[in-house]
Amino acid sequence: MYKTLTSTVCALALTTGAALAQDSITVGMVLEPPNLDPTGGAAAATDEVVYANVFEGLTRVGPDGSIGPALATSWDVEEDGKVYVFHLAEGVTFHDGAEFNADDVVFTLDRARAEDSTNAQKVLFEGIESVEAVDPATVRVTLDAPDGNFPFKMSWGDAVMVDEASAADLATNPIGTGPFKFDEWRQGDSIVLSAYDGYWGEKPALTSATFRFISDPTAAFSAMMAGDVDAFPNYPAPETLTQLEADPRFKVIVGTTEGETILAMNNTEPPLDNIKMRQAIAHAINRQEIIDGAMFGYGTPIGSHFAPHNPDYIDLTEQSAYDPEASQALLAEIGGDAPTLRLALPPPTYARRGGEIIAAQLRAVGIETEITNMEWAQWLETVFKGGDFDLTVISHTEPLDIDIYARDDYYFHYAKPDFVALMDQLTETIDPAQRSELLKQAQQMIADDFVNVFLFQLAKTGVANAKIEGLWENSPNQSNDLTKVRWTE
Repeated sequence: MYKTLTSTVCALALTTGAALAQDSITVGMVLEPPNLDPTGGAAAATDEVVYANVFEGLTRVGPDGSIGPALATSWDVEEDGKVYVFHLAEGVTFHDGAEFNADDVVFTLDRARAEDSTNAQKVLFEGIESVEAVDPATVRVTLDAPDGNFPFKMSWGDAVMVDEASAADLATNPIGTGPFKFDEWRQGDSIVLSAYDGYWGEKPALTSATFRFISDPTAAFSAMMAGDVDAFPNYPAPETLTQLEADPRFKVIVGTTEGETILAMNNTEPPLDNIKMRQAIAHAINRQEIIDGAMFGYGTPIGSHFAPHNPDYIDLTEQSAYDPEASQALLAEIGGDAPTLRLALPPPTYARRGGEIIAAQLRAVGIETEITNMEWAQWLETVFKGGDFDLTVISHTEPLDIDIYARDDYYFHYAKPDFVALMDQLTETIDPAQRSELLKQAQQMIADDFVNVFLFQLAKTGVANAKIEGLWENSPNQSNDLTKVRWTE
C-alpha cells in the first residue's frame, strides 16, 4: 500500500512538472546585461531580455522588420512629417500598478533628449522640438524638421516608455508596461521574468521565462543536449549545429540579423588617422577566412556598414578586397617602423575567434597587435565610452544605424562634415526613392574613406527544442521577443 501510494504521488509530481514546463521557457544568452535599463545603456544584451517583454515603446519592430503600433495604437502625420500625433492605448498600467498615459510619454521623451541624458541613442531624439500631452490618450510631437523615419526611431529599445516614479531604478528593477514583469536577477547566472496579470494587450502563452547566461560555446552545447536550456536564439557554437540539426529533439533556426560585424578603427589616433594605414589594414583582411574560421561558414561578407538584406544595399566588398600585396605596398609608402596596434576583444565568439584570425592576417603583412580580451562591461567603459583603443571587433546590431558615422563623439571618431551633411539631408527627406539614393551615397562614402574594416553580416543561428514555436527566425533588432512563443504537443 505504502509503495503503491508513493509511486502514484511521484507519478503525479512528474506529470505536474511536465505540464508546468510547457508554459515556461529557459533561454540561453551569451552575454549578461550590464543593467536592465534600455534607455540608459548601449548593451545589446539589455534589449535581448527586456525589449517587447518588459518594456514597450510607442511603436515596435515586428519579426519581418516592419514598424507597427505598440503603446500608440495609431498616429497621424501632419505638416509634411514635422508633426506626429500619437493615439495611445487605454487601460495600460505599469507593472507596479501605475497608470500609463500621455504624461509618461512627455516624461520619457523629454528625459531622453535632456542635456544630462545618458541614453546611448540620444541622437534619436535630437530632432524633437516639443512634446505635448493633448489629453491623457493623445500626444503631439513637433519636430524641428520633417522626419519620415520618426516612427522607426520610436521603435528602438532606447525609446521605450517609462514612468517617472520608477525611472531612477530601472537598471536593477525594470518596471515597464509589457506582458512580462521582472522577478529576479541572479548575478552571473540568470534573469527571471513572469507573465504580468494586468497586461493590457494579448496575453502571452508563457507564464515565466528564465534567461541563462552561458558564454562558453562548449557549455552552451552541453546545456542544450542536457535540456537545461530550451532555446538559444543566438547560439555561440556554430561548429555543433550539424550535430544538433540531426537530433530530432531540436530544430536549428538560421536567419539574418542587423549585425554589421566590423574591425573598428580609432580614426583620430596615429597611425590610424592616416587613410592609407586604414586601407592597408583593410586589404590585409581575408573576410571569408574569418567567416569560415570563426563562424564556421555562417555570415555574409560586407564592404560597408549596411545589411545585405536591405533593398538599399550596394555591394562594395571588392573595394576593400583581400590583397596583401597592396597592403604591403601601402605600408611601404607610409614608411617608418611597422606599427603595433592594441586589439581589444569583447566576449562574443565572433570577436574572440575572429580577433585571433585578424591578428594573424595583420602579422602576415607586417602589422603586429597586442590582444586584450575584455569582459563586456570593461569593453563598454574603455572602448565604447572612453575611446581608448586602436582596433576592436564588434557587431553593430542596431537596425539601419549608418547614421552613427555622423556622430562626432562616437567611439571610432569619424564624423566627416560631408557625411554629417548627408545624414542631415536624409533626415529631412520623406520621398522613399530619394532616401534610397542618399543611403547608397552614405555607404559609398564610408567605404571610400576606409573608416572601418567591414567584415561580415552576422548570421542568426539559433537552436530550440523542436516543440517550441514563435521564436524569431531573423533579428530585425536585438530582442528575444517572447510574446508569441508557445510550446506545441
